[in-house]
Amino acid sequence: MLTALIVLALVAAALLIGAAWGLWAPLTEKLEGFLIAMAGGALIVSIMSELVERAAPQIPWLVLAGSLIAGACTFVALDKFIKRKLGAESGGGLLVSVTLDGIPENLALGVALIGASGLEVAALAGSIFLSNLPEAAGGAKGMLEDGYSKAKVFAIWAATAVLLVGAALLGNLALAGVAAPALATIRVFAAGVVAASLAIEVFPKAYDQDRYATGFAVALGLVAAQGLGQLGG
Repeated sequence: MLTALIVLALVAAALLIGAAWGLWAPLTEKLEGFLIAMAGGALIVSIMSELVERAAPQIPWLVLAGSLIAGACTFVALDKFIKRKLGAESGGGLLVSVTLDGIPENLALGVALIGASGLEVAALAGSIFLSNLPEAAGGAKGMLEDGYSKAKVFAIWAATAVLLVGAALLGNLALAGVAAPALATIRVFAAGVVAASLAIEVFPKAYDQDRYATGFAVALGLVAAQGLGQLGG
């Protein structure tokens, strides 16, 4: 449990540090794009090694495929709704997007922690950290530009961090006794959510902000996540 709490604290810290960064030391557009692309590269490795590949031996391929596609469709529908209701570029819209994306992401992290050492989930936790950091920074900066006070923006992101840590704890505690096929299905569903978010939100935004350096940043993220995965065996 101590390992789980340390990992979850790291993930929550990314939102708090990112929000503080966006409020008091805003990222340049190019740096934000570079970090977002690097996070996306890391998540590619993580969703395959920590979610899909771990789930594959536990469920039939058709269940795996259906669950992954269902996760992707869920994100697409929610993301489209958010953009239509809150605006594609608003800080509030990004906050809701991070929250809805983060809930299944952190549920998966909690599931991954079941029976695993800290090193075995280091790649997934590190990738989520890299993903949350620039997203929180950009969202906090956007909410400040929308007219929110710095104190209110930071409080909102702190509450979001608590919510996402709660999702991870739920995944870790409530699902500890669930049968392996059910856990595998949840992992693959979360992988579909993250894959869709990479295609729709992460890489297009990164390229728009940092252009061709995005290619190098994605490769750097792949290398970082692969290195963490190697540490975990």
